Amino acid sequence: MKVHTFFIALVVFLIGLLCLTSSNELINTELGKKVSLGLGIFWGFRLIIQFFGYSSKLWKGKKMETIIHIIFSILWVYLSYTFLKVYLT
Repeated sequence: MKVHTFFIALVVFLIGLLCLTSSNELINTELGKKVSLGLGIFWGFRLIIQFFGYSSKLWKGKKMETIIHIIFSILWVYLSYTFLKVYLT
């Protein structure tokens, strides 16, 4: 499980690095738009999993966990919207 978690964290880190170093290419090239579509789908699925894949018992009734659940849900909505908007424009 630790190896699996490491590689997920590595991919998410590299996605962030790609966005920081190549934002112009992501926005203005056909390949960048396709990558943005993939990232929008990725974060959209992550948002769906947040509500339907994980049990609400993990955060309901717990103040800190509920706050984190809300913050990350908003983040995944933002990321999904932003990447899909890049693809569509």
